[in-house]
Amino acid sequence: MDKKVKEQILAIRDTGETNMFDVRKVQEIALREGFSELLVYLSDNTGAYSRFILTGEEN
Repeated sequence: MDKKVKEQILAIRDTGETNMFDVRKVQEIALREGFSELLVYLSDNTGAYSRFILTGEEN
């Protein structure tokens, strides 16, 4: 996970708009906000994304 993707995840989290485990809703918000890097990341890394949300680990 690069710095840009992490910033985009945290920006969505900070809105409080959705449960961050609702990946489809996170993708909708990312699309609306123009977070293309996050959309690409989520398409291939949902496991790593979930681990980050749960533990804060960025691997």
